[in-house]
Amino acid sequence: MAGSDVAALPEGALDEIATRASLRGAHNGTGLRIGIACALFNGGVTMRLLHGALEALEAAGTDRRDVTVAWAPGAFELPLVARAFAHAGKVDAVVCLGAVIRGDTGHYDFVAGECASGIQQVQLATGVPVVFGVLTTDTLDQALERSQPDLTNKGHEAALTAVEMVRLLRSGPLA
Repeated sequence: MAGSDVAALPEGALDEIATRASLRGAHNGTGLRIGIACALFNGGVTMRLLHGALEALEAAGTDRRDVTVAWAPGAFELPLVARAFAHAGKVDAVVCLGAVIRGDTGHYDFVAGECASGIQQVQLATGVPVVFGVLTTDTLDQALERSQPDLTNKGHEAALTAVEMVRLLRSGPLA
């Protein structure tokens, strides 16, 4: 359906259709083991994302003892850490957190794109959900805005996405 068609649906119609004909993962992290790969570069922002992710996992019922945090030097190295988590077989999902902030050189374009591509490759190759929680912003202010200590924190969102993906892939016909 085109976006304009969705807007024309009666209120609640999409929810009813989704409930009857779709699979969706729950935000139930009970019993899940989560690896979090964090970039040290732009660490002030990454720490805020990590705090949001840990709060989300706790709220979803994931035991803090089942969460392992590994620190990579920067966002470019996150895919390798994610791959190590996935191949070790000790986590159900990996959340990658970092911040790539545009500067005066082309460095941003290489780091942001390769980080995203590497993370996607890891999850497709291993079948383990690997979530892209890396901010790619033009300014530090934008990164700080997206890492506020509230429900809009992208680390929070990434952690819930990881839980949801695990539950989705373990449900019904996908399991």
